[in-house]
Amino acid sequence: MAPRVCAGPPPPPLPQVWVWPGKMLAMGALAGFWVLSLLTYGYLSWGHGLEEEEEGAMRAQAGERMETSTTATSQPHLIFILADDQGFRDVGYHGSEIKTPTLDKLAAEGVKLENYYVQPICTPSRSQFITGKYQIHTGLQHSIIRPTQPNCLPLDNATLPQKLKEVGYSTHMVGKWHLGFYRKECMPTKRGFDTFFGSLLGSGDYYTHYKCDSPGMCGYDLYENDRAAWDYDNGIYSTQMYTQRVQQILASHNPRKPIFLYIAYQAVHSPLQAPGRYFEHYRSIININRRRYAAMLACLDEAINNVTLALETYGFYNNSIIIYSSDNGGQPTAGGSNWPLRGSKGTYWEGGIRAVGFVHSPLLKNKGTVCKELVHITDWYPTLITLAEGQIDEDVQLDGYDIWETISEGLRSPRVDILHNIDPIYTKAKNGSWAAGYGIWNTAIQSAIRVQHWKLLTGNPGYSDWVPPQSFSNLGPNRWHNERITLSTGKTIWLFNITADPYERVDLSNRYPGIVKKLLRRLSQFNKTAVPVRYPPKDPRSNPRLNGGVWGPWYKEEHKKKKPSKNKAGKKPKKRKTKKKKQPKAGSFPKCHSGTNRG
Repeated sequence: MAPRVCAGPPPPPLPQVWVWPGKMLAMGALAGFWVLSLLTYGYLSWGHGLEEEEEGAMRAQAGERMETSTTATSQPHLIFILADDQGFRDVGYHGSEIKTPTLDKLAAEGVKLENYYVQPICTPSRSQFITGKYQIHTGLQHSIIRPTQPNCLPLDNATLPQKLKEVGYSTHMVGKWHLGFYRKECMPTKRGFDTFFGSLLGSGDYYTHYKCDSPGMCGYDLYENDRAAWDYDNGIYSTQMYTQRVQQILASHNPRKPIFLYIAYQAVHSPLQAPGRYFEHYRSIININRRRYAAMLACLDEAINNVTLALETYGFYNNSIIIYSSDNGGQPTAGGSNWPLRGSKGTYWEGGIRAVGFVHSPLLKNKGTVCKELVHITDWYPTLITLAEGQIDEDVQLDGYDIWETISEGLRSPRVDILHNIDPIYTKAKNGSWAAGYGIWNTAIQSAIRVQHWKLLTGNPGYSDWVPPQSFSNLGPNRWHNERITLSTGKTIWLFNITADPYERVDLSNRYPGIVKKLLRRLSQFNKTAVPVRYPPKDPRSNPRLNGGVWGPWYKEEHKKKKPSKNKAGKKPKKRKTKKKKQPKAGSFPKCHSGTNRG
């Protein structure tokens, strides 16, 4: 292959040599094959992994591109990668049997966050990331946003992409939304993203992109901006499909202009599905759920490698900040492991809320370090806006902190506490009372708070077993293997020193009543700032059958506007109006009818 031509004086002429005609034909054929390979390389590599020689080619190409491109923006490219249901132990550097070479390398060369917290379930973590506010300040304290609920992230909250757009960022989301969609104003492209490609619901089939919420409530759930992406209904595994889209976005974007990429992978959330070749290294795992989970995580790790290579190839990497996070703890019954932490997804024990997380960036001052300072998912909102040279309105009360100097330079975290949550709707603990809470707090209410080293839980914190690795040796995880704890009768309050006892094995609530009271008062203070819970009942209009077989916005505000209309008498105007109003229903999902018999 001819050497790359650089700027400078022309090279001296090459001596003339005679070439055998047959050799010329062979060289021409090889050159044609080489050009064809370049044209098809990008497509063929998407979703199929990179062999060592292909990876070398990508890195060489990256070097060429970065030499020719200059960084015209002082604003960094922001890449936030959110995994779904990845357990605390389920990364190589936490001792997992599942190999994650990409995550291990990125974390080792960056900053590992080893005191990092998220929420125990999907919607709350995503809402707190995108608003910088606790659930009690958005009304999303209880559960998740269900597909059939007329509910979404409150529209009066300025989102992270909206703030980044204010300072010139191009904003793109790929993956799982799960912040509500009952009206068009709730959709990602109305909440600050220039483009959106992904799913609206919390889960679905990785290949068909269909989801049944209940019998008779089934529909297609893959979107391109605000329309159903029927063109992508071709059986591509979602992890690979989302990575292809990220590569396309980076290939078409000018690296001299800042970009925010929010990549919310569906993996490794159930259903447990993965392409067959990723099972090769995990045949020895007896537990079928753990084996499938391992294959899914291996595919995710490869996808993140491909994203990183794309950042290098297209000239973004040197001015980028890559943040990796899980949205909550793992679910042992679906193959996830949080060992040695207690509890699982959906609980306020450490196994539900302490997450895998790291930051990787050439812009970090202290690379290859471990951060043990307190960090919470709400902190990304002010941190990224500040890095982007944006402004946070003075009248906005955030719960997150700018923690860039903590991560990059090793300074102390400005955060000293975390409100894990107060859920007044969750099933009350039978033996909870105001008396048990010293008249400060009703311990029947599910709540959890962290203040410096101390963590307090009240009410019903959820499934509390420790699930060691050997639990996955059977078709379980088998509870016989679990370290189970029998909660003493009437127990509705727990206190732990998380720094000294990160596995929550020694309850200190009886030994330190003074600290218990202090944390209960802090809970009470937080509760005074809470907004009412938003958890409306199911709306039958949400049924995809009424939307052309697609999950999507169903609430139409026009119904309310009909009454004050001045043209009450004329029937023709009424008909015309209804037709005009009904047309967007079909127009929003142009190919819906072709899919009504699916799923």
